[in-house]
Amino acid sequence: MLDAEIRPLGQPAVLRGLAAHWPVVRAGKQSEEAGLDYFRRFGQDREIEALLGAPEIEGRFFYSPDLKGMNFLRGQVSLRDFYDRLLRDRTAHRPYSLALQSEVIPNLLPGFVEENPLAMVEPRVQPRLWMGNTIHVAPHYDLMENLGIVVMGRRRFTVFPPHQLDNLYMGPIELTPAGTPVSLVDIANPDLVRFPRYAEAANHAQSTILEPGDAIYLPFHWWHAVDSLEKVNAFVNYWWNDARPGMGNPYDALMYGLFALRGLPPEQREAWRLMFNRLVFESDGDPVAHLPEEAKGVLGPTTDKKLAMMRATLRQIMARL
Repeated sequence: MLDAEIRPLGQPAVLRGLAAHWPVVRAGKQSEEAGLDYFRRFGQDREIEALLGAPEIEGRFFYSPDLKGMNFLRGQVSLRDFYDRLLRDRTAHRPYSLALQSEVIPNLLPGFVEENPLAMVEPRVQPRLWMGNTIHVAPHYDLMENLGIVVMGRRRFTVFPPHQLDNLYMGPIELTPAGTPVSLVDIANPDLVRFPRYAEAANHAQSTILEPGDAIYLPFHWWHAVDSLEKVNAFVNYWWNDARPGMGNPYDALMYGLFALRGLPPEQREAWRLMFNRLVFESDGDPVAHLPEEAKGVLGPTTDKKLAMMRATLRQIMARL
């Protein structure tokens, strides 16, 4: 279903009840204690990195006001203490914000995947665990395709298509809360004086609430904000990228592009924009169709041999910087 019916559309999709049969979902529906007891069965002595935010942030892990740091701390804690803190803080009037993010499940919870399998995703894709209390994650994008399943609590997803980049007011790329850039707009209370173009992004937004056992598919680079709506929430997701193995990281190319091109005179930047559109993004088909195959070099079809040659050339270039 995923490959044949959903992915070809290039649109987000909600799959209601996809994992309703999972033991972890059934346990979580009984009670929050029962849900966490199910997780405890797979071991709770391992150390994890947890995020902790003061009550004042009200669950919104984000930048500090000057954008030079974050409004939360990272620290090491045992799973046992993390689970206990989640349960204890349910009764707090103004609880601290607490989250575990992107932990590889086979490493963290041996045996969990075998009891909660998902046949529609290739076995090579390792699921990850996200857990916390009432958390609000700013709109961001992933550099992979994403299939996520709510296993405890409820989650609201608000999604925006990639072309809304300008209207979402992206933050810094070298300092981010969790790896990829985030929108600076608080979509729950948008400041349209400071971010007037967000009104247009909101016109393109789609929002849904997922119950335990529900799943959502997010195509590559779709922006999404995530609100965890209960006092104990857990989410399992699968990330994958079908790009050819061995290729470089596009973010590295972006950084070098900023280094080499951003400061050029306007007419030079325009010339290079045309060159990149034609040679890199092939905006009008094969840019070297007029050349014989043996003369196309790196502009021809990508091969392992060419990737190795380009990698060696790039190492030489970087060594000179």
